[in-house]
Amino acid sequence: MTIGWLDRTRRPSAGRVLAVVSVVPVLVLAGWLLAGLPLLLLGWFRPLAAVPLGLVAIALLCRYGLRRLPEIVEATAWQVTGVVAVALASGIFNGLLHGEQLIVRRDPATYAQYGIWLARNGSLPVPFQDWAFGGTDPALHFDSVGFYVSDGAVVPQFMPGAPMLHVVGAWLGDIAGLLLVPPVLGAAAVLVLAGVVARLAGARWAPLAALVFAVCLPILYTSRTTFSEIPSLVLLFGGLALLYDAEARLRSHTVGVGDSPHRLSDPGPALDLNPGPGLNPGPGPGPGLGLGGHPARTGGARTAAALAGLVFGLAVLIRIDGLRDVLPVLVYAGLLIALSRAGNHDGGRLGVPLLGGLAAGTGLGLAAAYLLSRPYLKYLSDSLIPLLAVCGAVVVLTVVAAVLAPWLAAPLRRMAGVGRLPEIAAGLVVLVAAAFAARPWLETVIRPPVTSGDRMTAQFIEGVQQVERLPLDGSRLYYENSAHWVIWYVGLPVAIMATLAAAVLARRLVTGTAPGWLLPLAVIGWTTVTTLYRPGITPDHPWAARRLVPVVIPGLILLAVWGLSWARDRARRSGYRQGVRRGLVAVGAVLFLVPPVITSGGTAFSPVDRGELAAVEAMCAALPPRASVLVVERVTAARFTQVVRGVCGLPAARLTIYRSDLPRAADVARLAARVRSVGRTPVLLAAESRQLSRYGAPVHIMNLRTRQDDRSLITPPNGTWSLAADVWMTVPRANTDT
Repeated sequence: MTIGWLDRTRRPSAGRVLAVVSVVPVLVLAGWLLAGLPLLLLGWFRPLAAVPLGLVAIALLCRYGLRRLPEIVEATAWQVTGVVAVALASGIFNGLLHGEQLIVRRDPATYAQYGIWLARNGSLPVPFQDWAFGGTDPALHFDSVGFYVSDGAVVPQFMPGAPMLHVVGAWLGDIAGLLLVPPVLGAAAVLVLAGVVARLAGARWAPLAALVFAVCLPILYTSRTTFSEIPSLVLLFGGLALLYDAEARLRSHTVGVGDSPHRLSDPGPALDLNPGPGLNPGPGPGPGLGLGGHPARTGGARTAAALAGLVFGLAVLIRIDGLRDVLPVLVYAGLLIALSRAGNHDGGRLGVPLLGGLAAGTGLGLAAAYLLSRPYLKYLSDSLIPLLAVCGAVVVLTVVAAVLAPWLAAPLRRMAGVGRLPEIAAGLVVLVAAAFAARPWLETVIRPPVTSGDRMTAQFIEGVQQVERLPLDGSRLYYENSAHWVIWYVGLPVAIMATLAAAVLARRLVTGTAPGWLLPLAVIGWTTVTTLYRPGITPDHPWAARRLVPVVIPGLILLAVWGLSWARDRARRSGYRQGVRRGLVAVGAVLFLVPPVITSGGTAFSPVDRGELAAVEAMCAALPPRASVLVVERVTAARFTQVVRGVCGLPAARLTIYRSDLPRAADVARLAARVRSVGRTPVLLAAESRQLSRYGAPVHIMNLRTRQDDRSLITPPNGTWSLAADVWMTVPRANTDT
């Protein structure tokens, strides 16, 4: 008798291991967000409640997402080992070089301060604590960069999903632990992308895709500090993996467990709008399944589809832009329902649960946005209202198409029979790619400054232009170069191969021979086109590169490795020897890897914002224990008001600032007296000693000299900029001159 782990027949296959480890991070994130959001809304987001409830939610999602999983991936132990090794190396490398952006200058510090507040308080909004200043006063303000005033309290700018994840690190290791969460999420993203590649292109390509992805500069950048793009990527590509698995489960109940759903040469069933069931050829999962499984045996597939929809929807809880990214999922669910109404009941069986899960996840995200981030929605109204209009139009059209599906089936079949339609579809893909590549010679994107935010952005752009010796024009957005940004980071070979692969897959989708690629290609294509057309971000790099992280870069890498697999298969069918085919793969792998490595080389080994944690902790230690902090200088107020409130745990406010960047002395004297009247110590903060000298003896409590990200507009980033942060403090004299 063979015992336990010595029995090879009882060990999970390498393919099953890869399938599981690539979706476990997705289920963990989804379970934690599902458990944490209600607690946050109730003001109970604390370890004692969140940890047990989160573990239960994670266990339930893993149970229903992983049980009875068919053999959906064929892999070897070496391929699985390669993927896991790349993920571990990514996590360790980025962990060693992680950033420490805590001083609020840009979004990462806002996310970090958001997470620190949640970790230490467990509720929102952030109270004014105006009692510590003797009550409200016309000269007293509690907002700062990244933190709005709303309904008598302070509200963080962004969606709560990413800070809810960062909180785990803070609970385990305080702020230092929080700063290590991004590298862990980056490693998870490597696993998830590798899992999607293994499902759609084959496991042999997963290690290469994982490595190319891990060395891309935007991935390194967003895996080292508290951004929201990496967890968004995990959920979006995790949803693709889970839906693939759901379709594989549906097929396994009718064709039999053990049939491999992936064969490059026989990619799957064709879309079938003919009424009535009928067995379509091919083993791959997809919306054209015409298989006659018993409904009682396909409950696992429907549950998995609902879980996939839920994961897709939860991307909105991470980033409000997730609404745009999941629109193709809505259309796909409508297509499945339309298939069912057209008579293909098995092919459409997953439509309703997918749609239900998507609605639930998106609903949670929108509820969180309305209840916790309403000022942020108002700030984004110029772009959010059109996005909501597009979403509404897509919902209406999807519903109409689903309702009219029985009558639309015949015209669609006739349309699909147009002789040149497959070539037209492939040509459109190439034409769109060429248009984006030629855009810099056809258009110059500008935005004349209208609002105060626009004017600040224009001033920033002019400052960078001056450093780079470019013509001064603060209205330039450089969005016409967005396709070239992609080429900077993934390299021209990946971009060309991804375009070729997308064209081939578009042709196959029209001919009905690659239905398993319908949703992945729709998500990648839709988000890539909309992102490149309007990135919607300040155009300095690597900052702007974050827009490419959730879908564009991983999607292009997925397509490129599939394209390499397709080229290898064509070489085999053309009669080329195995040595030639191996050489083709080796050359392709080198061409995929070298350009992103070269681009990343300028910054990959240069940590930024180091020393901020120690500097902030030293500043907090220098403040009196019963201090009420009044920030009397504009830049210091923008950067440090929430830092004092969240990290130091002291009431903080800024004073009305005038053109001199300083408040009126009378306001300072009045508020200092009011602070003393409630038994607390007034403390003034500013950037320079001269700004405080009239009120008392200044003390230098922060003298930070470190490096920050590059600011590049027309070339890839290849270095860092210096960063200086000074904070001076004084306790004003009781008889301050008014």
